[in-house]
Amino acid sequence: MNTKLIMTSSAILLWAAGLILTFTPDFVLKLLSLAESPASMVAFQVIGALYFGFGMLNWMSKGGLIGGIYNRPIAIANFSHFMIAGFALIKNLSANPESSPVLWGAGIIYSLYAVCFAIIVFRHPLPKQR
Repeated sequence: MNTKLIMTSSAILLWAAGLILTFTPDFVLKLLSLAESPASMVAFQVIGALYFGFGMLNWMSKGGLIGGIYNRPIAIANFSHFMIAGFALIKNLSANPESSPVLWGAGIIYSLYAVCFAIIVFRHPLPKQR
């Protein structure tokens, strides 16, 4: 599995989510049909900062050997994040199938990354091909 591609693409995805949540929380709240309040605005901005920081972690780690015992904390953190958020999204979507298409897209993307990071965590990295 090409961990550099997965780490790079997840970094870009997390950066984009982080920037959108940090600088346009009102837009996201309207998109998700949620009530706008000062507390929800700040909460979305804090979540955006977390996503941006996690994206930076993935970007800085993309060139290293990842998988099995190598860079295990980074792989476990990504696996945990994408798996737990994916399960939460899938649970919500199964209870509310008429949910926003944005949530459906996020659920699919999170589930795909959860599977990719599960493979990375539980399989040793393949030797580089010559």
